[in-house]
Amino acid sequence: MTPTQDQLQLTQQRIDAYIQSIASHPDRREGAFPYYLFHPANTPIHGTVLMFHGFSAQPHQMSRLADYLFHNGFNVYQATLAGHAYRLPDRYWPQVDLKPEILNPLREKVSADPVLQHFLANLASTPEATAKTPSPVQMAGLVARLRRLEPRLLDIIAAIERDNDPDFDRYFVSSHLAYLTDAQARLAELEALPGNIYTIGLSVGGAVALALGAQHPQRVTKVVAFAPLLEVQGSTRKRYVNLAGPLDIREFGWDDLRFPLGCFTAANRFGAFVRKADNLAALRSQPTLMILTENEDAADLNTNQAFARSLGRASWLKRYDHHFQYTFPSEALVPHPMVDPLEISQNMSNDYWQPMYQETYRFLTQSEFRGSHLSQTTAVSDLPAPRPI
Repeated sequence: MTPTQDQLQLTQQRIDAYIQSIASHPDRREGAFPYYLFHPANTPIHGTVLMFHGFSAQPHQMSRLADYLFHNGFNVYQATLAGHAYRLPDRYWPQVDLKPEILNPLREKVSADPVLQHFLANLASTPEATAKTPSPVQMAGLVARLRRLEPRLLDIIAAIERDNDPDFDRYFVSSHLAYLTDAQARLAELEALPGNIYTIGLSVGGAVALALGAQHPQRVTKVVAFAPLLEVQGSTRKRYVNLAGPLDIREFGWDDLRFPLGCFTAANRFGAFVRKADNLAALRSQPTLMILTENEDAADLNTNQAFARSLGRASWLKRYDHHFQYTFPSEALVPHPMVDPLEISQNMSNDYWQPMYQETYRFLTQSEFRGSHLSQTTAVSDLPAPRPI
């Protein structure tokens, strides 16, 4: 397809207006602005890629993949996750909170508990350079202590831990679906462009990419999700995130931005929304590619693998063979599939980034994927090679 000057100009005007609204905002977060890479008018392209970064990160997180796709025939729009263009997570990011009539009495009990106050004070005073997530033992201890303070806690825990539980609204208020509505606004900005739209996302952005594919199958042609956060890893961590999150316990994210844990609770809740049966059914007709790693420390690997298997599961009417999933084994020492090759995370990096980018390109252009190539660290010979670093 070849976008015309008018089509490109209208699209750029819409995106520029959104960027300007961020730039003029007093709470803007420097470095978190969306950006786009568009080829000149009347240039044939494969389509447009709409990309979503990970939780608490910024659009440039996947800039190397964006550049690779752009230089090989795609238009690219790197969007910002809902609220993440602003530096006050409490005010702008999707979040889950206990309802005030439950939260306020619980906070009074917490403030009167010397043990909890000491624990929370230690968390709050941790220097940014050494900030760590509480250990599983600490998480379990905190949840057990909270259960002693709030008799309804077992019911509250059940309402938030069971996917899409109808009792959730009895206890919580949540803006987790802002991840979808905000992404839909970004997709609408591309309305004037002809041809295919592909969504690509990382972590929470991966869940957003899948949700857009499920909600807009006529517009989104294919979906690529790198370790999508469809569920928080581990039952202890999940319970801690779901319960302690609404108490305004804080953690550190990208560029040491401190956010309430309730923001992570919303991300977990959004993952449950993506896994709903109707979204899963809608995605079956669309080609998807999920790339995971056994060394993942945020998204639950088993949940992601089960979701990928469900996408490709045949029905009595049709077999779906356009879904692909690859998991880097633990010995590959890949901490997260989309970690930048120059970045160190958990004392690991991704030495397989070149064939991973190339197989993403193959999937988008040919609807094929050769997972065997991701066991090598060198570029694939039959596809455009990424630029050296």
